[in-house]
Amino acid sequence: MLWTPPGDVLETTRIGDYLRFLYRSRSLSFDSYDPAWRWAVANIEEFWQSIWDYFAVVAHTPAAAVLPERIMPGARWFPGATVNYAEHAIARAADVAIVARSQTRDADVTLTRADLADRVARAAAGLRRLGVGRGDRVVAYLPNVPETVVAFLATASLGAVFSSCAPEFGPRAVADRVRQIEPKVLIACDGYRYGAREIDRAREVALVRAELPTLQATVILSYLRPNFDAERFPGALPWENLLSRAAPAAFEAVPFDHPLYILYSSGTTGLPKAIVHGHGGILLEHLKMLALHHDLGPGDRFFWFTTTGWMMWNYLVSGLLSGSTVVLFDGDPAYPDLSALWRAAEELGITYFGASAPYLHACMRAALEPGRDFDLSRLRGVGSTGAPLLPAGFEWVYAKVGGRLLLGSVSGGTDVCTAFVGACPLVPVWSGEISCRCLGAKVESFDPDGRPLVEELGELVLTEPMPSMPVAFWNDPSGERYRASYFDRWPGVWRHGDWIEITRRGSCIITGRSDATLKRGGVRIGTSEFYGVVEAIPEVAESLVVHLPDDHGGPGELLLFIVPREGATLDAALSARIGRALRENLSPRHVPDEIHAVPSVPRTLNNKKLEVPVRRILRGDPPEKVATVGAMANPESLDFFRALAASRNR
Repeated sequence: MLWTPPGDVLETTRIGDYLRFLYRSRSLSFDSYDPAWRWAVANIEEFWQSIWDYFAVVAHTPAAAVLPERIMPGARWFPGATVNYAEHAIARAADVAIVARSQTRDADVTLTRADLADRVARAAAGLRRLGVGRGDRVVAYLPNVPETVVAFLATASLGAVFSSCAPEFGPRAVADRVRQIEPKVLIACDGYRYGAREIDRAREVALVRAELPTLQATVILSYLRPNFDAERFPGALPWENLLSRAAPAAFEAVPFDHPLYILYSSGTTGLPKAIVHGHGGILLEHLKMLALHHDLGPGDRFFWFTTTGWMMWNYLVSGLLSGSTVVLFDGDPAYPDLSALWRAAEELGITYFGASAPYLHACMRAALEPGRDFDLSRLRGVGSTGAPLLPAGFEWVYAKVGGRLLLGSVSGGTDVCTAFVGACPLVPVWSGEISCRCLGAKVESFDPDGRPLVEELGELVLTEPMPSMPVAFWNDPSGERYRASYFDRWPGVWRHGDWIEITRRGSCIITGRSDATLKRGGVRIGTSEFYGVVEAIPEVAESLVVHLPDDHGGPGELLLFIVPREGATLDAALSARIGRALRENLSPRHVPDEIHAVPSVPRTLNNKKLEVPVRRILRGDPPEKVATVGAMANPESLDFFRALAASRNR
C-alpha cells in the first residue's frame, strides 16, 4: 500500500461533499467508497439523477425520465432534456480558464473566462457566416493550443459537431478519419515546432483539402509563422477573420444525445471507426470523473500531456467543467530534456499532472527525481493512462515525485471518452493496481462462459449502460458495426477488449488487450505483465512480444523484440538473462523462442504498442493492409518486421 486517505478526507474532498449531499437529499448514508459504488451501479437511474442534481446541470427543457429502459445497445438517457455542453464549460470555467505553453510560441498564453467567452462567441459568429449550423461538422487539424479549445466550444455552442486530428497525423490518416463525416469547415494550422524542429504543414493541408469534397471553407491558424500567407493556402481564410466580429454569447439547446464530437479508433488495422459522443453523456460523465474521482475544483490547475488526436484532449478540456484552470502543452515532452513537463509543473503551478504510462516509465528509467529537482509543492495528484502502469512505475511516483500524492492509474477508452476504472480520494493506492471501479460503471470480469470472476483474469465487461457510451457510429444507420464492436460476444453486455482481474478489495489489474494476450500451454499472460519483467532488465529500453499460434494446435511461437539501451548489446548472455527472468517471474512456457534486437518498437501516435499488426505482418499479411502509416508515430519501425517476415516465409 503506497497511499492511504487522510483522516479528514470526507470533509476536504468533493466526493465527501457529494456523499453529504446524498444524505441530505436522499437519506443515503455511506462512510466508505465500496458501498457507494455498489449503490450507484445497482441504482443507475437514481445515481445519474443525483449527479445531475448535485452539479446543477442546466436543462432548457426537462427530461421525461432518466433511463426509460435498461438496455445495451440502445439506452436512451434523459429523453426530452435539452442541454449544451459549451454553455456549461464556459459558465463553470475558472477566472483564469486556460494557461498554455508551446514550443512554437515564445511566451505562455493565458485566457480568462471572459476572454474565452468572448472568443467563443466571436468564433461561433464566424462559423455561422461560413454556413455552419446545427448538425454540421467542423474539423480541426490543430495542435493543443487555446485556439483549438475555442474552435471546439464555438462549434458545440451552435449545435454543430466537432472533430479533431493532431497536426502530426499524415494527410492520409486525417482523410481516412474526417472524410467519413463530410465536414463543412476545416480549421488547420500552417505548421508547428516539435522541440527544435520546424514542421511545415502547407502541403499536408492541401492534400487533406483535396480529399474533402464537402468542404465549403478552410480557416488557417498562422501558428508556425506570424502572418497568414494566402499564396500557400489559396482560397483559405485567416483565423483572425473568424474572430473579427464581436457577438453575444448564444447556445443552441440540443437533445441530451445530440452529437457533440466525433472521436476515432486508432485506425492502425483498417479504416478508423467514427465514434459519436453526445452533449449530455459527456457533460455528466466528465463532471463526475473530474470532480469526484480526480477531486478537481476551483483553485486547481489541471494538466494532461496529450495531443488533439487522443481522447485525453477532450477529457482535459472538460477540466473547465470542474472550475479548474486547464493547462495546455504543445511540443516534444523530451525537449530540451525529459524534465520539460515537470519544469512546466513547477512554473505553471500545476496541481494535477496527467501523462501516459510510457512517459512515466521513461522518466523512471532515466532516473529522474522531479520531486527533488523542482518545486512541486502545489501538486496533489498524478494521473496515468494509455497503457498499464507497472508496479515499479507506481513506486517511482511515490519515491521520486511525491509521497503524499493521489496517484490515479486509470483505464477506459475512446469508446466511452472516460475511464471506468481509476482512483478515488476515499480509496488507498496499491502498487500495480487500479484502485477502484468508478461510480456508475458496473465493470466486471467474465470467464469465456460469461460468468463473473474475482481474483482471476477475465474479459473486461460493462453489464449496465453508461451515459457516455457512444450515441452511434457515423454512417452506421442500422447499428450493425456498433453492435459488432462491443456486443458480439455476450448480447446486452459491453465487451471492451481488455483483460482485467478484480481483487477481493475491489481494486483492478489490467494486463493488456485481450486480442494481444499470450496463451501457451493453457497459461494465459497479459502483455503488460510480460513487459514488466523484460523492461525491468537494465539493458532493455523497451520491448514488444507477439505470439504466433500454431494452426495445428501446437504451442506456437513466442517472439520477443527488444530495443537495447544505449551501450548495451543483445548477446547470448543477455538473452539467457531475459529467458531466466521470464521463467522465474511468469512461467516456463513464456520463455521466448526467439529474441531479436530492433531499432524501435512500432507505436501509434498515442504511444500504444502495435502487437496485433506486427503479429499479422509476421504471419504474412502485407504491412500496408494491417497498419496505416499516417496513424503511426514511427512507421519506419515496420521495416524490420517486413524483412523478418520475408525471410521467415521464403
